[in-house]
Amino acid sequence: MQIGGWRIGKLAGIDLYIHPTFWLLVLWFGLQAWLIEKSVSSVVENMLFILAVFGCVTLHELGHALAARQYNIQTKDIVLMPIGGVARLERMPTKPLQELWIALAGPLVNLFIAGVLFTYLLFTHALSMTGVSIEVGSFAMRLMLTNLFLMAFNLLPAFPMDGGRVTRALLATRLEYAQATQIAATLGRAMAILFGIVGIMTNPFLLLIAFFVWTGAGQEARSALLRSAIAGVTVSQAMLTQFQVLSPTDPVAWVLNQVSTGYQQEFPVLEEGQVVGILTQDSLVNAAPNATLEVTTVANIMRRDFLAFSPDTTLEEAIAKMQAAQLYTAIVEENGRLLGLLTPESINSYLMYRDSMTQRAK
Repeated sequence: MQIGGWRIGKLAGIDLYIHPTFWLLVLWFGLQAWLIEKSVSSVVENMLFILAVFGCVTLHELGHALAARQYNIQTKDIVLMPIGGVARLERMPTKPLQELWIALAGPLVNLFIAGVLFTYLLFTHALSMTGVSIEVGSFAMRLMLTNLFLMAFNLLPAFPMDGGRVTRALLATRLEYAQATQIAATLGRAMAILFGIVGIMTNPFLLLIAFFVWTGAGQEARSALLRSAIAGVTVSQAMLTQFQVLSPTDPVAWVLNQVSTGYQQEFPVLEEGQVVGILTQDSLVNAAPNATLEVTTVANIMRRDFLAFSPDTTLEEAIAKMQAAQLYTAIVEENGRLLGLLTPESINSYLMYRDSMTQRAK
């Protein structure tokens, strides 16, 4: 199991995960059916229905992933959670129209599913809108209405839902990306407040949605500001050039002493002038209670799957790859020669220095 949940397979080459709390939702729907009808068949039907709904949610997220693939944007994975699904793209599209189509792809899948179910109900003479709702009616009718609801709900102009991205994409055709994001994020937060008020008065589940939308809007705004700040910046501008290196034969005990008395937390490991690994802070923390530090060497605990960038790599690309690899430090090298380290601290220092110079120039 990873942070996102349990891996249950692949879909169109994309890893599919289910968050552990997802099953609580399935059990909750089964319990509700039992409390109301005291019928095993109702429990089974309700649980199958919620699984069918999340099957549609999975196809919704797959729609985003396949649309992104058309623009050479790969998807890390799809994670199903009680509040919906998330397709984690390796990077966000750089062009507004690309983001528009990727965002619309999910709701269009729900519309297609609803259309297929409508056709089935029509030809089986089972289509009846009298007294039906998402909770009442035949299985197919409820599923059709649920897909229409999912489409409409996801198109609300609130981050991180699809409607927020559609809004940002349309605004970005006229405004700067960061400005468009700020406007869309403000709309999202306003929507979150509305959900919260309605949730307090009617359905507590809306409070969870409100929290999800509020935090998602904030994250999108911060992400857009960062992208705007690092546009055109290369790793050579933000890398750390003064740092200590290690040898694979250095004792871990000695390294821990260096960490406790200095500022550096992660170290490149060199052998015969070539980088052979990175000693990460996590490796040190994990090794400290479980090894004889005087005899354990750096080679035993260093990460060999490090990232290396050329100095002209864009900072945006480097950050995206470091996040995907879950690495806080990367190597900057040219022709096999170590030039610097790229760390969150070095990036923040560069941005602070640049902002300071910009303010002084005004």
